Amino acid sequence: MNELPLIQHLIDGQLVAGGTRSVDVFNPATGQAEKRVLLADKHTVEQAIASAHAAYPAWRATPPLKRARVMSKLKTLLEDNAERLCALLTAEHGKVLSDSMGELQRGIENVEYASYAPELLKGEHSKNVGPSMDSWSEFQPLGVTAGITPFNFPVMVPLWMWPMAIACGNTFVLKPSERDPSSALLVAELALQAGLPPGVLNVVNGDKEAVDALLTDKRVQAISFVGSTPIAEYIYATGCAHGKRVQALGGAKNHAVVMPDADIANAVNALMGAAYGSCGERCMAIPLVVAVGDATADAVLAGLKAEIAKMKVGPGTDSANDMGPLVTKAHLDKVKGFVDQGVQEGATLVVDGRNVQVAGHESGYFMGACLFDHVKPGMKIYQEEIFGPVLGVVRVKTLQEGMDLINAHEYGNGTCIFTRDGEAARYFSDHILVGMVGVNVPLPVPVAYHSFGGWKRSLFGDLSAYGPDAVRFYTKRKTITQRWPSAGVREGAVFSFPTNR
Repeated sequence: MNELPLIQHLIDGQLVAGGTRSVDVFNPATGQAEKRVLLADKHTVEQAIASAHAAYPAWRATPPLKRARVMSKLKTLLEDNAERLCALLTAEHGKVLSDSMGELQRGIENVEYASYAPELLKGEHSKNVGPSMDSWSEFQPLGVTAGITPFNFPVMVPLWMWPMAIACGNTFVLKPSERDPSSALLVAELALQAGLPPGVLNVVNGDKEAVDALLTDKRVQAISFVGSTPIAEYIYATGCAHGKRVQALGGAKNHAVVMPDADIANAVNALMGAAYGSCGERCMAIPLVVAVGDATADAVLAGLKAEIAKMKVGPGTDSANDMGPLVTKAHLDKVKGFVDQGVQEGATLVVDGRNVQVAGHESGYFMGACLFDHVKPGMKIYQEEIFGPVLGVVRVKTLQEGMDLINAHEYGNGTCIFTRDGEAARYFSDHILVGMVGVNVPLPVPVAYHSFGGWKRSLFGDLSAYGPDAVRFYTKRKTITQRWPSAGVREGAVFSFPTNR
């Protein structure tokens, strides 16, 4: 039996082994292990942090324009290697290739935004704030920073983090998901080709042991995390307890309100992609439709049933397929368990995708689209994040009733409304307690030059991810006030509080 290829770590510009433990990396379309990834121990993580710490002084002193040019070269390399990257992503995560390409493109947009660093880091300047006195602010880097990223976007989410952190003058240690680590590692290798000095970006694969080493090492100044809420809470509490700046994006349960006046056909098409794209493994997926009025609910359900009947499920490498497999066997079982629970709790299972079979891929982690009606608050499928291809319809009588449900939920990541009524859309946008809102847009993910973040238990920390907030997260403001009095002028001591009067 041939040994599986071994995925290592990237430390100080070199691929290195580290740690005695390893786990299999599966192709979810076949259910077969195709690689193994080393899990970093504490010593390995400390090596990566030491490399980043040693590289920091020189990188901090590198002019922002030169740092930005590395990002520009990386953008070109990512575009040139798009097919190779997406093939890795699909092979380890399972999403269809077109979805992988979309993920990569959104990541590239963040690299492009990071290449604007000279403009973003200019600071502010005021002349003559007092007699012969000037004042200005600067955005200075923090030092060694780190990111812990999830399995569902192994290319895009790391690119939310380290390009801006590095463009701001920090060094970085990335801990990607051990379920699909290869694409993040390849991107880091391309960054070296783009001119990034060794040690500025390091990648350590691992599990909780690696995470805890990053959270507790005093050399790490800031941690960014994307994942589930229980882990986000742990990351936030532990990192803050060790004096770090922490940004932890947690779970979601996004609602889509459909009003009686909505274009139902357009809403249905939008909901199909939002609910079942990437097999529902998105924090911005729509798992709940809040239909205002029974007639609206019936029309939405009829449209969804018709579209689900056309869906093709199979390996992501086949461009004819709309939905690939779930990421692991354990996750497949978990999602099926949610569907079982929904039936037990009294929701009506309109479409059952639990027993889908894909010819030639019987061992793959495939599941068809599931659709529930009469989902109610208090049900597990209403309250908890499923992260799978499961969509539930909640029936309400009024827009306000639907908004009250959304506002009462513990998560506040994203939401949307489908309507032709501008007044209703404006009222919804103003009064909904959710961080990202779409109007006739099912996945209101901000573009790279805005920032991404939810409310309530979907985000722990003061700043959102990427965009303008990333500059603030990865820098600290320094304000300098200086005075050069005229030659020969000597002033007496002043004991009152200085003012500008």
